[in-house]
Amino acid sequence: MLVLALRVLLCYLLVTVQANTEKVIFLGPSSITIPNISPGLEQLQLNALSPSRNKLETQLPVKFPTDEEPRGTQHWYLIEGLEEGRRYEVRICWVATQPTAFWLDVHTINEVFETPELISALAIYSEQRDRSVPRSPEPRQPDAAATSKSLLFLRIHSAADFFTTNQTLMNFPPDVDADIILDPFLLNVLPRSLGPTAVYLVVLAIVGWFLSGAISRWLWKINEPEKEHSS
Repeated sequence: MLVLALRVLLCYLLVTVQANTEKVIFLGPSSITIPNISPGLEQLQLNALSPSRNKLETQLPVKFPTDEEPRGTQHWYLIEGLEEGRRYEVRICWVATQPTAFWLDVHTINEVFETPELISALAIYSEQRDRSVPRSPEPRQPDAAATSKSLLFLRIHSAADFFTTNQTLMNFPPDVDADIILDPFLLNVLPRSLGPTAVYLVVLAIVGWFLSGAISRWLWKINEPEKEHSS
């Protein structure tokens, strides 16, 4: 059973090396009251993650770091529907054939609106997105009244992380295919996506324990008559 477990682990590693992952772990913040006024969060035109919509498949523009932008480009998202005090993980996964450096950080609404650097970056991103991305035919509708929500802003920096003699690629690095995933923790200990794997390993360990005991007793019974005959 140990050999089988090692083979399963090896197969898992062989699959995971085909992609890169960066992540940030955080606790759901306290709920805040969001008034139904305009402009509001909906006008920012940000894509949102939530426990019910926990995965975004996207293409992220990247550029090489500069003195003014050492982490390349910025991308902003909303994380909604959080539970106060619950642990969460947001991770971004991209293929290893697209070398990119990613940085993830989360900020509360108050932190963003009280920090000039953050609110300026968010405003610039929102304006650029409003010009370049067509509005959704079914935009998220604001609530009829003020609501209390636990949410965060997610900021992702992306920078091209390769070198090539192809000058076109150096001047215009291609967009990176990436998945952005929100993963709640179970009992604030284990990401929910790892739950089936944990159950499988526990079942495998229990089965291996009983099976090894049965094999040991069987071998003992086989060897016992031989010992009596030899004596």
